[in-house]
Amino acid sequence: MPSAWGTSEAVILALFFAVQILYSLSMIAHVWFRTMPKNMVEQADIDAVDRSSLPFIVLFYPVLRELETTMRTTFRTIANIDYPATRFRVVAIPNANDRETVESLQRLEEDFQFLEILQVPATSDPSWQVVWDAWDSNPKAYWWHQGARAGNCSLPPKKTRQLIYAFYQTAASFHGKEEFLVNYIDADSCPPRDHFLAGAAGIKKFDVLQAQNIAGNLLGSMASTWHAVDHMAWDGLTYPHISADGKQPFWVLGKGLFFKASDLVELGGFHPWTTIEDPEVGMRFWINGKRIGIIENPLIEEVPTTIAQGITQRKRWVCGFFQSLSAPLKFMGYTPWQRFRAWLNFLPCLSLAVNSVGFPLGVWAIWSQWRGDNLIPEAGVWLALGNIAALSLVLVSLYVSIWKRSRLVLDSRLKRAWYLVRVNPLSLMLWWLIWCIPLWIGFRMFRKDEGLVWERTVKIDANHDLIRSDRGGDSLPMDGEALPAAAAVKTGG
Repeated sequence: MPSAWGTSEAVILALFFAVQILYSLSMIAHVWFRTMPKNMVEQADIDAVDRSSLPFIVLFYPVLRELETTMRTTFRTIANIDYPATRFRVVAIPNANDRETVESLQRLEEDFQFLEILQVPATSDPSWQVVWDAWDSNPKAYWWHQGARAGNCSLPPKKTRQLIYAFYQTAASFHGKEEFLVNYIDADSCPPRDHFLAGAAGIKKFDVLQAQNIAGNLLGSMASTWHAVDHMAWDGLTYPHISADGKQPFWVLGKGLFFKASDLVELGGFHPWTTIEDPEVGMRFWINGKRIGIIENPLIEEVPTTIAQGITQRKRWVCGFFQSLSAPLKFMGYTPWQRFRAWLNFLPCLSLAVNSVGFPLGVWAIWSQWRGDNLIPEAGVWLALGNIAALSLVLVSLYVSIWKRSRLVLDSRLKRAWYLVRVNPLSLMLWWLIWCIPLWIGFRMFRKDEGLVWERTVKIDANHDLIRSDRGGDSLPMDGEALPAAAAVKTGG
């Protein structure tokens, strides 16, 4: 370091090394995830399913103030699912006081014979007693027995509360009859034709199954382009490695998953006091010896079309991640090493803030060295070079994955190429910088114990144009087939 440097320059140098070291750790974590094995539900598994002994499946559909057109689009895809009608139920679970959504569902019930509606009452209703009784007798429902909210019946009004009520009511109706698989999706989720068959096949090998997700409106706006790339990078590329032959604590994605109802009863149901239920319930499955398998054929969903809506959604994710990785891990009996492994699942998300600073700082250091300014010691320049090389490899693998996966929802190579242009490295740097906002807000929500009320992500029925006419029914393009533009039809309301 030049002797002319003073205290302020020394601080800058220390910050440079701190950022680059953090950047190196995040890159190591990315590489480490990619080296772990993937446990997939293969097409051969689906093809080999014995259709004479298919498990019964109950699909829960939690909704809150949703557009009727959005729900209609989802139900049209469910109507085309390849599974015997006598072996599944679709149960919409609106809040009883959400009259507009209830009325929309009642109208939809006339067109879709498989649809059932289970209205979720206030927790003061006597029908909730089945939940309190189940938790009373189950120590794995640790939030009911320990902590500041032990025995608190005033569950916060959000998706998790709806799932809890619907699950225990349904489990009680099945008691003494037969096992059933639980599946749930979001209001805008469009499952593939073989979704239930994949669940039937995978449950023979794994305890929990998770379908991947992909955005159907990834070209709708620049904001939706950025929001969609999160699913490309996490759901489609990194997340499958979290299965890891059962060695890594896993999260679920909050939609498109399957598990045996008896397993969830045994583990205490869903935790009502976290902003999102996804990471906590997955880690509870793992610590109790359950393994996860990944279903490759994804649900198609819509992502927010504005930056503000995306921040609203992502701040809740971040808050839920922090909540699930704190006290719940101790209550569940995680060892320090297991807690560290669980925290690694959050690192790719946390590293987005480092990306936005580490990359430009590295470029600056290399440029300064090339010009002969010698502002950064040689070791720092080499560290920056290594980080940029690692990021380049990560981006190449991401772009290859995007090119392959985008054909599920884009019907031409030109559109797929245009999406790649929109998520060029400079564009991603800006998106990662924006990600700092929900990271900070989500952490602040965690510190203030906020995020318990359902703050919904606005859905606009962005994917209805992906519906096409196929043999007299509506369906999405499946099995890697891109949707021909000429086949797209408006489905509207």
